[in-house]
Amino acid sequence: MDPVLNDFSIRIATTNGTGSQTSNMVLHRALIRMGLAASAKNLFPSNIAGLPTWYQIRVSPDAWQTMSEQWQVLLPLNPATIGKDLKESSPGTVVIDNSDWKTADSQFEGFIRYPVPFDQLARKIENAKLRPRLKNLIYVGVVAQLFEIPLDAVAGALGTIFPGKDSVIELNVDAAKIGFDYAAENLKKEDPWKYAPADQVGDKILIEGNEATALGAIWGGVSVVAWYPITPSSSVTESLEKHIARQREKDPEGRRRYVILQAEDELAAVGMALGAGWAGARSMTSTSGPGISLMAENMGLGYYAEIPTVIYDIQRVGPSTGLPTRTQQSDILQVAFHSHGDSRFPMLFPSSPEEAFSFSCQAYDLAEKYQIPVVFMSDLDLGMNSWISNPLQEPTRDFDRGKIATDEVVEKLEKWGRYRDVDGDGIPYRTIPGITLHPDIAHLTRGSGHDEDAQYSESPEVYAANLDRLARKIDGMVTDLPAPIREDGDGSLGVIAFGTTDWAVQEAIASLKATPSYLRIRSYPFHEEVDSFISDHDQILVVEQNQQGQMAQLLRLNNPHNANKILSATYFGGLPLSALFVRDSIEQQQGVEAK
Repeated sequence: MDPVLNDFSIRIATTNGTGSQTSNMVLHRALIRMGLAASAKNLFPSNIAGLPTWYQIRVSPDAWQTMSEQWQVLLPLNPATIGKDLKESSPGTVVIDNSDWKTADSQFEGFIRYPVPFDQLARKIENAKLRPRLKNLIYVGVVAQLFEIPLDAVAGALGTIFPGKDSVIELNVDAAKIGFDYAAENLKKEDPWKYAPADQVGDKILIEGNEATALGAIWGGVSVVAWYPITPSSSVTESLEKHIARQREKDPEGRRRYVILQAEDELAAVGMALGAGWAGARSMTSTSGPGISLMAENMGLGYYAEIPTVIYDIQRVGPSTGLPTRTQQSDILQVAFHSHGDSRFPMLFPSSPEEAFSFSCQAYDLAEKYQIPVVFMSDLDLGMNSWISNPLQEPTRDFDRGKIATDEVVEKLEKWGRYRDVDGDGIPYRTIPGITLHPDIAHLTRGSGHDEDAQYSESPEVYAANLDRLARKIDGMVTDLPAPIREDGDGSLGVIAFGTTDWAVQEAIASLKATPSYLRIRSYPFHEEVDSFISDHDQILVVEQNQQGQMAQLLRLNNPHNANKILSATYFGGLPLSALFVRDSIEQQQGVEAK
């Protein structure tokens, strides 16, 4: 039996709240310490403890970061789901099970089984108080021995989780060694899978998308953070609070140069962020779909009164409460036209931690330059999973604060007006309290009808002119938004995707004989390149993670003359998108075209 090196997935089924997350992270990080760009997906429930959770680790020769639909190694360590886990596994799957449960042998027919008496082995852990937690390290040791992960790599991984806590690390290593020694003495290797050191990592880092997003906000200059906790966005603000204290110097009096406050709900949070933006601070709020729904009224105020702020939408499955701990891209249409009346909001679509950092940082320049709430559209997969990433690049440019009405500016203007477009780009000069003392700049910021001078008006002509100017401003943002990335291929089919869907599309296309062209959208409003790509192909297949094909609908709306050629390939089960789904969707469409 020839060994298969560094090309298989491990699925671990446990119970939420039992401490298995740490053990799973140890396995993932141990592989990274071996130089393997391992991908890890944490599929966890929305309760604190008791429900099933799964963790899937994948290593592949091309270092793909997508989750395989099938796994080669299964640890069914949750008695409530063992039957389901085995049923969903393919014949020949390696199964490492708890033999103390006395599961019927018939359930393991067709599998390569390694029974391990985990409960008995746990009694060897001397620290009875910590035994329930340390017990999970036993399966780490078994996996390490069977698939050739050095214990040194396990110890090194523990050091990244418990830095400076040598005694804790030692206890965990000892527990792992119990499983390692048992496997070495009692389990005969009968499968081809193994790991070997490689050079897939280099200088790359391991980071969650939400943490990269938070760091981008810090480097983008945020100073006021108003939020309300909601999965999966909470760790954006939690990470920001952890890092900003170290990165942001205090003022000469020893006071912090930032404010982080928890509001009573999402509507209040975005209202606070808008108030801070109006006052001249770079502000933000973080939320998910249900929170975005509650923010509608104040987002409309920010659009119409032209107040900058940044809103982070880490998307999850809806509608309503939906599946709070599953991923989706289903807030696209809601955000694009959020709030009542004619409004349109710019969106940024990062696909990686690297882009999460850079787009997050850029969002503050966009918000201030164009005086509008900018919405950062991430998702649970990117936000709450750990990713192998290129190092985050610190921006070198100065902040772009846009048009600010200083005394000097007001003196040069022929006539001051808060909403007056003096140069045709749709962007007026905004005021910041305390920046100017010029007597002409006094005005009332209002969300009701107003003219160029911010005076109340119900004139149809004034209202229409104001909306047209706002539309002109939004359209003009395209020059500063992240441009799409295009890769031309063969044939008449063009594939469009955005956000984390990119990973599965890239892998799927790489496996095809007939390679379609591919365009990754990174922002809305759309660049002209999006229109060109659609025009250049006979059929467009939009791959996205929602039921209604929301990005495809938005593209049809913006390209009515090509609407009939825009098709959808939608997955909306809540799990990270697989390359197999994308490949099947592309091949199906290519087959239709061939006929």
